[in-house]
Amino acid sequence: MATIVVDVMPKAELLDPQGKAVSGALSRLGVDQFTSVRIGKRFELTVDGPVGEDTLAKAREIADEILSNAVIEDVIGIEVVE
Repeated sequence: MATIVVDVMPKAELLDPQGKAVSGALSRLGVDQFTSVRIGKRFELTVDGPVGEDTLAKAREIADEILSNAVIEDVIGIEVVE
């Protein structure tokens, strides 16, 4: 059994209010090593059996059409984890 991991992040040019809130909280806690925080989404698609090119292509299609909103998000990674 394998898992396909899809990472989705807000487009770089858009504001990330959740990330800004976390960044402010870190600053208030005295954690100053990080200059910014961006929050995204991670999806795990479990596959019975080996992951071939056709399965990976279908995962890419699903990531672009269903798991992300192309107007405000980018799919930044698709990875197979055995």
